[in-house]
Amino acid sequence: MKKMESSSTLGPGGLDISRAFFKPILNSAPPSPTKRHTKISVIGAGNVGMAIAQTILTQDLVDELALVDAKPEKLRGEMLDLQHAAAFLPRTKIHASVDYSITAGSDLCIVTAGARQIPGESRLNLIQRNLALFKLIIPPLAKYSPDCILLIVSNPVDVLTYVAWKLSGFPPNRVIGSGTNLDSSRFRFLLADHLDVNAQDVQAYMVGEHGDSSVALWSSISVGGVPVLSFLERQKIAYEKETLENIRKEVVESAYEVINLKGYTSWAIGYSAANLARSLLRDQRKIHPVSVLATGLYGIDGGDVFLSLPAQLGRSGVMGVANVELTDWEAQQLRNAASTILEVQRQLEIEDH
Repeated sequence: MKKMESSSTLGPGGLDISRAFFKPILNSAPPSPTKRHTKISVIGAGNVGMAIAQTILTQDLVDELALVDAKPEKLRGEMLDLQHAAAFLPRTKIHASVDYSITAGSDLCIVTAGARQIPGESRLNLIQRNLALFKLIIPPLAKYSPDCILLIVSNPVDVLTYVAWKLSGFPPNRVIGSGTNLDSSRFRFLLADHLDVNAQDVQAYMVGEHGDSSVALWSSISVGGVPVLSFLERQKIAYEKETLENIRKEVVESAYEVINLKGYTSWAIGYSAANLARSLLRDQRKIHPVSVLATGLYGIDGGDVFLSLPAQLGRSGVMGVANVELTDWEAQQLRNAASTILEVQRQLEIEDH
């Protein structure tokens, strides 16, 4: 599919009218060679990929956006639909192609493409199908943008982030999974709702494996700087662990509820991914619970594994993992998740690149 982008050759014989339309001022210097040009590529033009693309555009995060998908007609339609909104958006060049060369020079590549689970299909079989897909996606991204950061959104995100790391040959700080960043946002929303405060004043993390076994770090939750559980204990306010577990389950089940109601999730993950893109490309040094190489942390051993932990993100990717003090139970839950993921990874046939 031929890529489409803005054209100023509207005059007779392909005359570039942009030069005729404006008069240069005297003795003007050429554009600065140090001017930063930011490019993001989104792989997968489904509901999630397009929600991410749309959010990135409205938040003015890039100068250039490239879309890649295996379905050329759908892809061209999505590209045109976004381009037609140019009058309402910050100026951004939007390209689309089935050819990965269009991603060349990207600062950030966001991968949303993935096989959907067939009813009755085992988790391992789904991962095997996604592994085959990633073998077609990750190597060309690494080839055309060898200095980019890879952000994996496809599920199961922790295993596929590991797969992307192995296939790309990138250092681990430049391969990140969206992990529990969205889970933590849902967690903060529910806690804020219970406490009748603004979610931005709630600091709370879900960590570990993205999904049903994610771990809520109750020991480090604070509201307005006040540690919640220790405050309740000091004030001798009774609470039941079952209540806490019910909130955690509500976080996990909220995604399923959205899927049951509308068929898929899109907007929340779109905002989550754009939030991560902002922290990475604008060197914000913010802490996000994302899937990172967790080997050697909190007693996790036995092999390389990616799990969500509170990590500082900046222009070079993962700057470091926050030294959050976990209870023995929380640390054990993390190790259990690592063991489960490692067992799956051992059954995959994957070679380093």
